[in-house]
Amino acid sequence: QVQLVESGGGLVQPGGSLSLSCAASGRTLSSYAMGWFRQAPGKEREFVAAISWSGGSTYYADSVKGRFTISRDNVKNTVYLQMNSLKPEDTAVYYCAARWRVVVTTASYDHWGQGTQVTVSS
Repeated sequence: QVQLVESGGGLVQPGGSLSLSCAASGRTLSSYAMGWFRQAPGKEREFVAAISWSGGSTYYADSVKGRFTISRDNVKNTVYLQMNSLKPEDTAVYYCAARWRVVVTTASYDHWGQGTQVTVSS
């Protein structure tokens, strides 16, 4: 069983940056594709970014492309989401998720973290 814990959320002004981390325990992440999703109040959970188990392939939602970067460190068993040029519409609870081997951009992931709040406001 994989346990995922997100951290790094908070309040930031528009145009600012935040770096989210997702630390795993229970099993090594090296065989898992990883994804970041977000859910704003009153909206459905949406895909943000994903990375293959090797880190060789990354995928982004159009709304964050060019502003967000997903990366992973399989030695540290951690996945990251660097968020730059943040906008108020990026405000949401951000979740990381793990899926065995195959990376997808849907919510078909096997393990989920509890989420971390990101608020972009002046």
